[in-house]
Amino acid sequence: MKYLKTLSLVALAMLAVSCDNKSADKAGEAQQEKVQVKIAKVTSESIPQTETYTATVESDVKNNIAPNTPYRIERIYVDVGDHVRKGQVLVQLDASNLQQLKLQLENQKVEFGRTSQLYQVGGVSKAEYDVAKMQLDVYSTQYKQLVENTQLVAPISGVVTARNYDDGDMYGGNPILTIEQTNPVKVLVNISETYYKQVYKGMPFDIALDAYDGETFYGKVTIVYPTVDQTTHTFPVEVTISNPEQKVRPGMFARATVNFGDQEHVVVPDEALVKQIGAGDRYVYVYKNGKVSYNKVELGKHLGDKYEILSGVQSGDDVVIAGQSRLANGKEVEVVK
Repeated sequence: MKYLKTLSLVALAMLAVSCDNKSADKAGEAQQEKVQVKIAKVTSESIPQTETYTATVESDVKNNIAPNTPYRIERIYVDVGDHVRKGQVLVQLDASNLQQLKLQLENQKVEFGRTSQLYQVGGVSKAEYDVAKMQLDVYSTQYKQLVENTQLVAPISGVVTARNYDDGDMYGGNPILTIEQTNPVKVLVNISETYYKQVYKGMPFDIALDAYDGETFYGKVTIVYPTVDQTTHTFPVEVTISNPEQKVRPGMFARATVNFGDQEHVVVPDEALVKQIGAGDRYVYVYKNGKVSYNKVELGKHLGDKYEILSGVQSGDDVVIAGQSRLANGKEVEVVK
């Protein structure tokens, strides 16, 4: 009997030891389940709200040089790339019709002079005088128009950007020359309607060109179009660029950047962002009271090694910057330095 009692005591002791070991194992497992993470406290910063738009440089004014009626081209005085000044003779057309009309005009001047003298002394009627004067006016107008269409002059100062004929060709409908004003030049950008109230005439833009890497040119808004595109919900804005050195040329690819003002937004380190598999959404693990929450965030601009956050994280939050691969929403974690 004494022997059985001893065995029972031994068994109870072993059971107690076993229970203690299991409790210890469970506590150890619980301790091991806590993922070790690193965290960083985020703050808000004043972020410039800049937007960049792509565009193609255009000339401020573009003129196509052509006569009103078909003539043979006697001579073109300029070529592509030449700079011309306003009023400069560019093209000489066939002048044979001009010479003939000039003779008719001179004869009519003489005839009107005789008629005018006779009218003063009562030799012709008022009706005859009026007919002679009207005929002189018709010839004068025709001659002036023909002069303008025999010698074609530059209506603006600029650069010849196209030449479609050679000396001796017959004018066939296309412009003989194209003249473009290259100081100033302009770009046309389409801006989201959300910024409509913030855009104004004179608003500054920074212009970057692929042709001049690292160099910034400056422009300002000269036209804000009053209508919004129903499909894209954008409105066109014309930005004029001063170009005294003629460095910016029509056709160049440009990036126009404008600042709509500064706003206070939270910024988080790049390493805090987690991309959801199969989607483009971004998340951040926020640490609080030993656990993490899985917060969806709306990204703003990339600022070096940080991102602007428009929503999803508050200033002063602690975010996980290492150890996210083993985390889940609501999981307990251990913070390490």
